[in-house]
Amino acid sequence: MLAQTALEAESTLTDRFQTTVPGPVRQALHLGKKDKIKYVIQSDGSVLMQRAETVEADPVIDQFLSFLALDMQQHPEKLQPLTISMRQSVASLVADVDINLNEPLSAEDE
Repeated sequence: MLAQTALEAESTLTDRFQTTVPGPVRQALHLGKKDKIKYVIQSDGSVLMQRAETVEADPVIDQFLSFLALDMQQHPEKLQPLTISMRQSVASLVADVDINLNEPLSAEDE
C-alpha cells in the first residue's frame, strides 16, 4: 500500500553537503533550532525523515552502565542466565509495589 503524499518540498545541498530544512517540513515535524533529525533509509531507496527524540543523559546511570560493561568484559565467567527461580524471587520483591510512570516525582524524590 502506497502512502499518499501530504506535502512535497525540496532544498539544495551546499558545497559542504549542508541544506536548509524547508519551513513547511520544520513546521510539520515541530522542529526548532538545535533539534535533531533522524533519517531512515528504506530498502527501496526512499528516505523517511523524522524528528529525533532527545534523551537527557544521566551521568550516574552512564557511569554505572560503563562499570557493568567493563565488569562483564573482564569477568565473563561470572555471568549467569536468569533462572525461573531468580525471576520469581524478583517478582515477589516487587509484587506489592504500585508505580505510575506518568506521575511527577515528589519533592523528596527529586
